[in-house]
Amino acid sequence: MALQSRAVFCDQALAARIERAERDLTAAIGANVAARIGDVLAMPVGGGLAAFSEPGSPMNKVVGLGFAPFDERAWDAVERAHAARGAPIQVELSTLADPAIGRYLTARGYHLVGVENVLGFALTSGRPRRLARVRTAAEPPRARIVVAESGAGELEAWLDVTVAGFGAPDVQGVPSHEQFDRAVLERVIRDFASAAGFVRFFARCDSLVAGTASMRTADGIAQLCGSTTLPAHRRRGVQTALLEHRLALARRAGCTTAVITTQPGSKSQQNAQKQGFALLYSRNVLRRDASPGL
Repeated sequence: MALQSRAVFCDQALAARIERAERDLTAAIGANVAARIGDVLAMPVGGGLAAFSEPGSPMNKVVGLGFAPFDERAWDAVERAHAARGAPIQVELSTLADPAIGRYLTARGYHLVGVENVLGFALTSGRPRRLARVRTAAEPPRARIVVAESGAGELEAWLDVTVAGFGAPDVQGVPSHEQFDRAVLERVIRDFASAAGFVRFFARCDSLVAGTASMRTADGIAQLCGSTTLPAHRRRGVQTALLEHRLALARRAGCTTAVITTQPGSKSQQNAQKQGFALLYSRNVLRRDASPGL
């Protein structure tokens, strides 16, 4: 079954809201990292946030630039802070952001290392219309899937399933520009799962735990995050069930748009578009290697 969404047009105002939500998400995760290791970098810049926690973390990035005035002196401070740590700088820059920032960064030696897509689903006040789904002969039989919130006492179990699912990616489309050490990934997912405002979910397939997901809502935006399915349960509708459950909750919470971030051409993007998500914009991932001594 797929959900029918009215088309989403993403103007700069909507993109700014989504990017602010991403900034605040990064800050919430950073607060957990700070509680765990102490010294972290969290510098406001150009309406966004420059974050650095520990080497090799996927949360080492600059997000949210391009929708507020850009201060070159503040950016110099960001570069000096990274240089003091001997750390590279990675920027996720929306294609709807001020293009002058992209020109400024490339002139300073930043280069394109990857792209990620932001997809959106318009949440309406009425019930979604479902579309019939035809199962192909290659797919296993549909199972009874139940989605429920993960309780406070289930954090460790949720982490185990999530890490296991991400450790066996369903490869399709453009490869990710990043690879992460499993130990670092486990710590980040824990920080992520414990961040303020996050709700975690289990999907059970014929009573067996099959997948996990999470969601955070802010400023009318529902961020659908951390969704994964264990390999033995893939192609059975687990991701569809997790999406439908979270969209229903987001609608009841008063959100107007649900968003998901994927690799271009990935299975995750394919699944999301089958459920009615549309491509809103992309983020160009720009990186400059460590430059000590700035």
